[in-house]
Amino acid sequence: MEKINATITGVGGYIPDYILNNDELSRMVDTTDEWIMSRVGIKERHILQEEGLGTSYMARKAVKQLLQKTGTDPLDVEALIVATTTPDYKVPSTSSIVIGRTGMTNAYAIDLQAACCGFLFAMDQAACMIQSGRYKKVIVCCAEKMSSIVDYTDRSTCALFGDGAAAVLVEPTTEEVGWTDSILRTDGLGLPFLCVKAGGSVCPPSHYSIDRRMNYLHQEGRTVFKYAVTYMSDVSAQIAERNGLNNETLNWVLPHQANIRIIEAVANRLEIPMEKVLVNIQRYGNTSAATLPLALWDFEKQLKKGDSIILTAFGAGFTYGAALLKWDYNAK
Repeated sequence: MEKINATITGVGGYIPDYILNNDELSRMVDTTDEWIMSRVGIKERHILQEEGLGTSYMARKAVKQLLQKTGTDPLDVEALIVATTTPDYKVPSTSSIVIGRTGMTNAYAIDLQAACCGFLFAMDQAACMIQSGRYKKVIVCCAEKMSSIVDYTDRSTCALFGDGAAAVLVEPTTEEVGWTDSILRTDGLGLPFLCVKAGGSVCPPSHYSIDRRMNYLHQEGRTVFKYAVTYMSDVSAQIAERNGLNNETLNWVLPHQANIRIIEAVANRLEIPMEKVLVNIQRYGNTSAATLPLALWDFEKQLKKGDSIILTAFGAGFTYGAALLKWDYNAK
C-alpha cells in the first residue's frame, strides 16, 4: 500500500478593510512610526471595526474563498479545525458557527487554542487525520480578532496586533509533497509573561477585573522576545538538519510574523538570506494563529510545486514549533 501524505491543495484568506496605520496610532498613544518600525517592523494593521462581527465572520470569509478557489463542495468537507485565541463566545465553538454559515454540515468542527502556534498545531492534527486514511478533506482555518483583546492605551502592545483569517484545504496524496515533518512543543512556563489575566474560570469577568483592564492582553515583551528567538531558531535548525536542508536546498522560511527582529534572528540561525524569508508583517502586524496561513495566501503565486518551506512559530503557553512543508501546486 502506498504511503498517504497530507498536502495543502488550496488557501483562502480575508483581511478587514479598515487599516490602522502607525500615524493614526501615534495620535492614540505616545509612539511614533519610526519607533514602531525600528523595533517591530510593522507599518499598519487591519482591524475588524463593524459592530457585532467577530472572529467567525472573518473565518467564514476565508473558508468560502477557499471552497470557491478549490471547487470544493461544502458537503464533501469532513472536518473543520479553527485555531483561534479570540473566539466569538465561550460557548458555542467558533468552528460550529463557521459550519452553520458555510453549509459544511457533513463535517464535525473543533476549536483549537495554541495562541500564535495555532496553525502549526492544527495542521499537524489535520495531517494525522488525513494520513490515517479515514479522512479525505479537512479544512484548517486560523482566525483572530486580536483588536478585541488589545488595550489601546498600552503603548507596548497596541502597535503589535491586527485582525485577519486564512484557511487551507488538506487532502491526501501519494506524491512526495505536503506536511513532511514537524517538531511541536509546549513548555508550560509562559503564563506570567503572556496572558489575558481575567475572563476565564480562574478570574471571571467582574467590575474589579474590568476596572483594572485585566481583560486585555498582558505581555512582558523582553522575556517573550528572548524565548521566541531561542525556541524558533532551535526547532527550525533541528527541522533543517534532520531533513538535510541548507541554503542550497531550502526554498523558503516562513516565521511567525510577530517582530522583524525575531524573523531576522531565525534567518540568521539557519544561514538563510532574507530574500528567502516570507515577510508581510509590515502590512498586517501580528495576527496570532493567522500569520502563517495569511503569508501562504499572500505569497501563493510565488510558491512552486516541490518547494521546501520551513514554518516556525512561538506563542503563549509557551507554545512553539517548526514544520517542513513541501508545496503541492503552482497557483493559477
